[in-house]
Amino acid sequence: MRITEAKFIASFADVKSYLAKTGGAGVPEFCFVGRSNVGKSTLINMLTSRRDLARTSSTPGRTRLINLFELNGGQFRFTDLPGYGFALASKTEKAAWDGLMDGYLRGSKNLIHAFVLLDIRREPSDLDIRMTKYFYVYGIPFTAVATKCDKLSRAQADRSLRLISSALSLGKDDIILTDRSGTGRDKLLERIDCVLSSRK
Repeated sequence: MRITEAKFIASFADVKSYLAKTGGAGVPEFCFVGRSNVGKSTLINMLTSRRDLARTSSTPGRTRLINLFELNGGQFRFTDLPGYGFALASKTEKAAWDGLMDGYLRGSKNLIHAFVLLDIRREPSDLDIRMTKYFYVYGIPFTAVATKCDKLSRAQADRSLRLISSALSLGKDDIILTDRSGTGRDKLLERIDCVLSSRK
């Protein structure tokens, strides 16, 4: 799999607007979910080799919309969803973000695979565990992605990987390690290619 073209399409503040524009398009989508500031936008930029395709910020809770990107002239799409677990958000904001995510995940007819991002420096939270269980319950295929692996030594990363594997009941080999420099890019693109090929 090669990504030869990538462009931002639109942002949506509610699921109704998203469905009105994309509901019948039939373009397969891969969504990116994870805690606030886990690196979803950074990962999208790394995968597409575009430094500023998805807006990144060091401030948690920056992504508050459904952000949609088109790849390879409409072959498939990426969906960047709001981060969860932002401690400083109000209850009203958290409820709105949760509703937006749940509405997309359960309402999109184009979603074919999810990438669940986890900061390798942190043990998975209850929200991370609930997120993976959510995908099992609703039958949404997903891949676990450990971000920011360049922040740890190899030994530290291996210990953290074991913790993530145990907490999420996943095999270590099922978790893809990534960082902003490009680690894991080939594996993720291969996963995308396999998912798309299985639909033909």
